[in-house]
Amino acid sequence: MSESHKPSRFQRVLQWGLHSYWRVSRGLTLGVRGAVLDSQGRVFLIRHTYVAGWHLPGGGVETGETPLQALKRELHEEARIDIAAPPQLFGVFFNARVSRRDHVLVYVIRDFTVVEPKQPDREIAEAGFFPLDALPEGTTAATRRRLAEIVSGEPLAETW
Repeated sequence: MSESHKPSRFQRVLQWGLHSYWRVSRGLTLGVRGAVLDSQGRVFLIRHTYVAGWHLPGGGVETGETPLQALKRELHEEARIDIAAPPQLFGVFFNARVSRRDHVLVYVIRDFTVVEPKQPDREIAEAGFFPLDALPEGTTAATRRRLAEIVSGEPLAETW
């Protein structure tokens, strides 16, 4: 980083202070992920533009939103998939990588409609269905663990 683009001491202290305030004042954070499984033995995965790897679609639960509403919104936005029947809540996982207060709810969705093929956009670089026995290179370890728990009956972990 060039000297002209380095944050000033004031900016660094302000950023640290705001981050510290956020970590202390913010309550539990909650996210949702959907394991969308089709009748052909495939799972729907996404690759973001801003983070490495292939992931289950999902995101944060917003203020005033239920986890199921968030799941429906995220699947529609990230995958162009609409849920046709109530999904199964599979598990709740502690995600210490995000914060000491973050939890992720994972749902299994087997009854759904693909509204249209997901086209790349600012957030999603690629998306699609992949055979469970041939996941794309770069599928994250957490995604692989969740799928093994769901499909193969591997013991359920507590952490993401």
